[in-house]
Amino acid sequence: DKATDPSIPEENWECIQRFCDQVNADIDGPSLAPRLLAHKIQSPQEMEALHALTVLETCVNNCGERFHNEIAKFRFLNELIKVLSPKYYGTWSSEKVKSRVTEVIFSWTVWFPQEVKIRDAYQMLKKQGIVKEDPKLPEDKILPPPSPRPQNSIFDTDEEKSKLLARLLKSNHSEDLQAANRLIKSMIKEEQEKSAKVSRRVNTISEVSENVKHMDELLENYKRQELSKSDQETLQTLFQRCEKLRPLLFRLASETADDDEALGK
Repeated sequence: DKATDPSIPEENWECIQRFCDQVNADIDGPSLAPRLLAHKIQSPQEMEALHALTVLETCVNNCGERFHNEIAKFRFLNELIKVLSPKYYGTWSSEKVKSRVTEVIFSWTVWFPQEVKIRDAYQMLKKQGIVKEDPKLPEDKILPPPSPRPQNSIFDTDEEKSKLLARLLKSNHSEDLQAANRLIKSMIKEEQEKSAKVSRRVNTISEVSENVKHMDELLENYKRQELSKSDQETLQTLFQRCEKLRPLLFRLASETADDDEALGK
């Protein structure tokens, strides 16, 4: 109630953060919170509905996969659709609230492309003419970190950036939210580059292992003088490929942290 108090024009970020903390602390938090928020978003008081939408978006950023799973269900999406639909509350909901709800659903189709129900719900709104065109997401829109995150994610390991991000997200200044958005984008890019590097290392080590194993077998036969001409050519090809991979392996090793188990491989 405090986080969505319609008598206060500005967002109460302290209460919003406490609501998110409660969602994370309570085992039933992720399933109960969307129902509470849906009720507030459907409020006839514009300010209460707008505050509730801010709380919802903050929860998406802070409350993890279980919360994401709940908002991606038709049960919750239908509650948002009621705010837009003329059959329900669309006739008396303010344009500002309807615009924000449309923006929220559209942004989720971008952030959670794997959630088919969100995409279907949004497409249905377009098909029925309730949404005429895709909204343009404002610059200060907060992007949620990717979920689920891999172990040793930069969101967990880079303490300095994580603290800065937490501070920016709690701010109610639009320039801080823009800075948070840019920071999240750069951290996601860094995460993707890190992931691509790991993938390249795993694939290279796998290829080298296979090549060396095959070469060992051919060399065993060569010692027994049983190597055909085609096998000799294969051996030569494998040797050349390994020669090419050698400098890449050295580079990958030099890029791998000293305490990384992968260095042994």
